[in-house]
Amino acid sequence: MRDITVFSGSAHPELAAEICAHLGTPLHPVQLHRFANDCLGVQLQANCRERDVFLIQPLVPPVQEHLVELLLMIDAARGASAARTTVVMPHYAYARSDKKDAPRISIGGRLVADLMVAAGADRVLAMTLHSPQVHGFFSVPVDHLHALRELAAHFRQYDLSNAVVVSPDLGNAKEAAAFARLLGVEVAMGAKQRLSDDKVTISSVIGDVRGKDVIVLDDEIARGTTVIELLDRLRERQVASIRIACTHGLFSSGAVERLSDQPDVLELVCTNTVPVPDMKPDGKLRVLSIAPALAEAMRRIHEGESVSALFG
Repeated sequence: MRDITVFSGSAHPELAAEICAHLGTPLHPVQLHRFANDCLGVQLQANCRERDVFLIQPLVPPVQEHLVELLLMIDAARGASAARTTVVMPHYAYARSDKKDAPRISIGGRLVADLMVAAGADRVLAMTLHSPQVHGFFSVPVDHLHALRELAAHFRQYDLSNAVVVSPDLGNAKEAAAFARLLGVEVAMGAKQRLSDDKVTISSVIGDVRGKDVIVLDDEIARGTTVIELLDRLRERQVASIRIACTHGLFSSGAVERLSDQPDVLELVCTNTVPVPDMKPDGKLRVLSIAPALAEAMRRIHEGESVSALFG
């Protein structure tokens, strides 16, 4: 069996360190430098020759800096004769650019996937991609995990006899339905129309939510615009309580504060696929770790075991 070698970019070193602690393997250093002409340079500070190399880097702000850093790390591993290079990408920001819904626009999700493969990626391990078709943008094997089990384990501590899972839109309905099955509850969804990147409208909620304990589930929350619009529709239907859950808690532009300040929101739950903002000790934000799941998937990839058998 080839040795395993793990590196982390600068996007989320805390998650990488936690993953390596679960694997029982060291996290090797990466030297990142910037030349006088503003170009980035990367040097992997450990032997990669004939090793099974894992590069951990979510694409989080500044996304373009972290993307170029990742591409350079992949290229460095290939140049160092790595036996196989697996990109561990807990959050793929460009996955939102997954379709041509207006004239003369780029499909960034596919382009960036091609760039990673061209740089030398042999495999990708991702968490909760924005839509299923993004998986097919990669011409190398992709292990696509989700955080539903971690989220479900958290919510099972509550009385779910009157609960319902609500997806903000039809695009996330399949994920919400799977989450509802794990919890043994019903599912509902919002009828959403996106007008721009920061403006959406939800005309109605499809399903029975009146008097229910609602768990809103989304794949990611950035500004929180969609969730706040959904909260208005839920209040019109006089729900009993509201909790909010997502995998990727990006929480830009003060989204944590805006959502936490909603008096009928009891809790805001996310995972640590991306760095989360500092929390008040008595705040509503709860962060769950997906490091054990990623570590187990990496171990299975390294040892040639089935990943889908564990995370299907």
